[in-house]
Amino acid sequence: MSKKAERRWTVMVVPHGSGTSRAVELSQTVVKVLAGIGSVVALAFLVLGAAAISRGVNITRSRALENENRLLAEEVQRMRERLVSLTDTMNQFSQREQELRLLAGLTPTDASVQRAGIGGPAGAWSERDSLSALGSHGQAALAARVDIDALSRRADILVRSLNEAYGSLAKQRERLAATPSIMPTRGWISSAFAAMRVHPILHLARPHEGIDVTAKMGAEIEAPAAGIVTDVKWEEGYGNMLTLDHGGGVVTRYAHCSTILVARGKRVKRGDVIAKVGSTGLSTGPHLHYEVWVNGHAIDPIKFVMPDAIVD
Repeated sequence: MSKKAERRWTVMVVPHGSGTSRAVELSQTVVKVLAGIGSVVALAFLVLGAAAISRGVNITRSRALENENRLLAEEVQRMRERLVSLTDTMNQFSQREQELRLLAGLTPTDASVQRAGIGGPAGAWSERDSLSALGSHGQAALAARVDIDALSRRADILVRSLNEAYGSLAKQRERLAATPSIMPTRGWISSAFAAMRVHPILHLARPHEGIDVTAKMGAEIEAPAAGIVTDVKWEEGYGNMLTLDHGGGVVTRYAHCSTILVARGKRVKRGDVIAKVGSTGLSTGPHLHYEVWVNGHAIDPIKFVMPDAIVD
């Protein structure tokens, strides 16, 4: 039995110019081989093209990442420079804080408390190991994070300390504002504070629990400190009398007034005009009888008259 004849193809090669056309006869086997070679070559070109494209993309991405890393590194450097400046500013605030605490009558912040803002960040945070593994840029970012945490802790300590100092200063200011410190009227002392003296009218020995300031009739009487008017009345011997409560157990009284210019419950401050000098009650002439009481005990008012230079 004869073999089946192999299929064959004839390819005509026709030149563009002058010349003889040629006929090339190809067997089926040759056609298959050529087709296989063409497929392999095409596949090779596809693979090489894809690899070239992928390499180009990777190069582009790498350059973009390098640019991003450069920008981030520059930003970290700028941030660290700012942190140095902030640290200097924080040191200046710390110095002012110590001075303010002294003015407020508080002890300076303990050195160990100040050092609470120095060192590594408190607690653990997940980015620490990741940043450490990123080389020099990661180390720089880690150092910046540590510095920021330290500044944050120092700022918290400063805020608490400053709030305490301001609170103490406010209390001192209120206390000083309510402490008698000026002579209520202009004149001269005609009778001093005494445990016992002879009354100029009654001629009886009795305590003189204040001072007498002789002044012209109608001279202004000023509040020697902030306080509240707690009593306005006529009292036998004292005539028109006014009482101020300054808080903290300190009370002042003003007797023999010709006129009282404030009503009960009125809040006054140092220097407010509250009455006028008179001669009401048992009096030999116009004068102010001025008393200072502390926790129920009469105190010499002269002890509460400060030099003008340090009144306010």
